[in-house]
Amino acid sequence: MSNVFEFVAESRVKSGKNAARGARRSGNVPAVIYGGEGAPQMLVLNHNEVVKHLEHEAVYSHVLDITVDGRTEKAILKGVQRNPARFQIMHLDFLRVNMADKVKVHVPLHFINEQRSVGGKKGGVATHSMVDVEVLCLPTDLPEFIEVDLDNLDVGSSIHLSDLVLPKGVEIVALSQGADHDLPVVSMAGSVA
Repeated sequence: MSNVFEFVAESRVKSGKNAARGARRSGNVPAVIYGGEGAPQMLVLNHNEVVKHLEHEAVYSHVLDITVDGRTEKAILKGVQRNPARFQIMHLDFLRVNMADKVKVHVPLHFINEQRSVGGKKGGVATHSMVDVEVLCLPTDLPEFIEVDLDNLDVGSSIHLSDLVLPKGVEIVALSQGADHDLPVVSMAGSVA
């Protein structure tokens, strides 16, 4: 896994709604980094730089470098708050990670071979029940995405969580809760004539 995402931040001394609004008016994004050995720390980041990073799907499932006042920490992005009416990032939450401890992260699913699948050739349509899955792994094993190959999926069939091919060291959190949590990820339905 290569780490290509570095968020450069400054410490934010003032807290509360007024301080957060002031940061946004200045073209910045208020944020917090918490967890691990350190105390929670309030941050402020450049809005345009944050938007550039968030355009990449991988930023949501990578270990990130968070540089605060010249000191770099490893973290994952745990939350993004967006303004629903405007194209504006309102707040970010980062969780510090220890590279020796496992983390729980939602990883996107990439579906391939839908058109050339057995069911797709018969006019079937794939119905996606999930777009991401929560995994547990060491930060060094964190995949950018998990590929779901629909090549052998026929009409009336489904691919479940237990059918996913996972990278080494990665486990699906839901499956550790028992067989009744082996949910369908994608199903192939017949075409409506």
